[in-house]
Order: sequence, then structure tokens, then C-alpha cells
Amino acid sequence: MAHAVVILAAGLGTRMKSKLPKVLHPLLGKPLVGYCIDTAFASGAEKVVVVIGHGAERVRQTFEGYPNLHFVVQEQQLGTAHALAQAQPVLAGFQGPIVVTQGDTPLTRVETLTGLVAAMQAEGAGMALLTMRLDDPTGYGRILRDEQGQILGNVEQKDATLEQQAIREINPGVYCFDPTLWEKLKRVGNQNAAGEYYLPDLIRIYREAGQKVASVESKDTGELLGVNSRAQLAEVERVLLQRLRADWMNRGVRMIQPETIYLEPGVELAPDVTLWPGVILRGQTRLGEGVEVGAYSVLTDTVVEAGGKIKSHTVCDEAYVSSGADAGPFARLRPKAYLEEGAHVGNFVELKNARLGKRAKAGHLAYLGDAEVGEESNIGAGVITANYDGQRKHKTTIGKRVFVGSNSVLIAPVTLADGSFIAGGSGINQDVPEDALAIARERQRNIEGYMKRKRGEGS
Repeated sequence: MAHAVVILAAGLGTRMKSKLPKVLHPLLGKPLVGYCIDTAFASGAEKVVVVIGHGAERVRQTFEGYPNLHFVVQEQQLGTAHALAQAQPVLAGFQGPIVVTQGDTPLTRVETLTGLVAAMQAEGAGMALLTMRLDDPTGYGRILRDEQGQILGNVEQKDATLEQQAIREINPGVYCFDPTLWEKLKRVGNQNAAGEYYLPDLIRIYREAGQKVASVESKDTGELLGVNSRAQLAEVERVLLQRLRADWMNRGVRMIQPETIYLEPGVELAPDVTLWPGVILRGQTRLGEGVEVGAYSVLTDTVVEAGGKIKSHTVCDEAYVSSGADAGPFARLRPKAYLEEGAHVGNFVELKNARLGKRAKAGHLAYLGDAEVGEESNIGAGVITANYDGQRKHKTTIGKRVFVGSNSVLIAPVTLADGSFIAGGSGINQDVPEDALAIARERQRNIEGYMKRKRGEGS
């Protein structure tokens, strides 16, 4: 039977010292609670309910459009049992198991959720909970068992005796309940040091109803690492990065000094990709077979086809680099920059909404914006397309096998036809016909003896 998942994500997150709701803090470019939501759906959940509080509307807007995802608001922070009760209107008629997880534990594995459902059903239990053994259990609720090893209950740190505080088996807050949950939630009281309604009280309530309480022990103490501070966020991000790097290296990606490489979950890498130290790969970046990315390059939502090359210190944003094309070092490809096969962009060249045809070259110190450059054309050093008149953008069209001399300004809108030649230092504001030479500069004059006269040395 399909299960539902409730994610408790209403905490204030005051230790984050941020105006951003805790569960929206980015982890590898993705909101913290997004990992929990994705894990819930990956476990086969039919419905996922997120209990939100601080910044509720902002959280809701972030995940708009997810099918079978529901949000409920906990207006007052009265404890975990009170938070779960807010999900009842969405799940009141649901007859399957209900899994409960925390919204600040993004490392929780799919197998943990499915394992709890399986354990509860296999043992005919009314509820199941995850447990874990820690060398230092400080801060967690301790699991109490009888002589037969059956779970009797849970005691919170602040309510525990010294003897109970010595127990190393803890309750990290991941549960599975049968559909009688909602009736039993009404019996949870707040007679404790914090005056809150605690979910672990359901252990006692289920046992009093004559139902068994099953448990599953997690051997991965890292998977329930919670995020309550910036330092913990960084620690979780470190673990996620380690997982990602290891996964890609297992699939044939070469990483030189892998500990220096940052990449996000949406990135796709083919075998024999080589990443040099300090590379940052963000968003939906996709690198084809044999692509090499030089040190300290940053690629966001960029595609590099098989055999393409990005040299060091190059920044690409929503760019496309075809097979055999290369960019850098120190190049910048802005959105809609497109390099066709064999095109070359060198150092300190910037492209924006510009397409370089096959084997076209812009070797150094150029700006090409709102431009189309035909195959085998050559863009000299210092060339710029003046594409903006202060109000609108205009296009520059450069044909095939065009030579644009150094330090020329192409004032858009303008077209340079196939085979034309632009003399260096020209300011071009009129179309240039096919195979024509265009010179747009002051004719040079040499005035003999000028400087001597200026210094008063001549007669």
C-alpha cells in the first residue's frame, strides 16, 4: 500500500542569523527542504505534506507546481506533535502508512523511509521509528527499552535522569504510523519541562492501545545530520559534495584535486570529462565526453559538447560550446553565447547573445554582443560591437570569411557581407558589401619638424 510523508519544517531557525527561512537556505544551489521533498517522492510517497511556519508564503511559492505536494501552516510553535496534527486535514481519509521526517535533515536516504514502512508492516506494528547509536547523544531524546528489547518510550534530554542520559541509543525523529495516528495524537499532553507536545509520546500511547512499536537502527550516523546553524549547513554541504564527486568519479570523470571542485545535483557529466582544481559547475550544466574544464572556471547552465574545451579562469553562463570549440583562458560567455564546431574564443573576450560560426575566431580583447559571426571569420584584438544606443539593442551580422582588423568598432545595426575586410582602427556604421575593403578612419598625415618647432628649436 502506498504511503504518505509529512515533513516538519516550521522551525524558526534563529541560529542561522538570517532573514531567509531556514528550510530555504541553499545547499548546492537547491533549497534545504527540497532534498527532503525529493527524497519523500523518491520513496514512492503518494502524497507529501510539508508543515511550514516562519516564512510560510515564501516556502510555498518556492515549490509551486509540484504535483501531490501540500503545505499546511503551524501558526504557533507548540511542539512536534502539534506540528504533525496540522497535516490531518490533508491526510484525514488516507488509509496507508504515514511517514514523518524533519525538514532540516537533507541527507536522509530513500531506503530509510521505505525501510520504516516495511518494518512496520512486516511486524504488524502500529508505529515504527528510526533509532541511532551515538558516542555523544547530547541533545537527543533517549530510547527506553524493556528487558526483552521492546521499546517502552522516549525521554527528552531535559527530562532525562543521569542514568537515562547515559543511554547512547537516540531518537532522531523519523517515524512511520498507521492511520489511527490522528486519534492517538489527541492524547499527547504537554506535561514536560518545555511545555510542548512531543511526538515521541506516541510510543507510550500506541503501547497502551496494545499495539507493537517497531524500530529500525540506522548505521549511517551522518544521514540525519540536522541543520540549525551556518556551520552545520556547511558540514551537510561537504557531505553532499563528497557523495556527488564520488558518484561522478565512479562513472569515469577525472577530477584533479576533487576536494576543490564544486558541483550541483543538476549537473551532468560524461565519461572522460576532466575537471582541473577549483572548477565550479552550477545549475543544469552538461559536459560531453572528453570535455576538459581548466582550473578556476565557473560554468552555470552551460552545455559543452564532446571534445569541447574550456580553459582556465573562464566564466560561462547559459552558453553553448560545440564539439571542437574552445574558450579561454579568461573568457566570458554570457547568456546565449553559442560557439559552433571548431570556433575559438581567447583571453579577455566577452560574448553575449552572440553566435560564432564554424572555425570562427575571436582571439583576444574583444566584445561581441547581439552578433552573428559567420564561419572562418576572424575578429581582431580590441574589436567591439556597439550594440546599445541607450534605449535599444541592435544586431551586428558578420558573414563568412570576414576579417575584422584590430581596434575596430562595429556600430549596430550593421552587416559585413561574406569575404569583406575591415581595416584596423575603423569605426563602421554602414553595411560593407561582399569582398569589399572598408576603411573608416582619418587619413594619416606626417607634419615634418612639428615637435622641434613646438620646443622652439627650429627657425
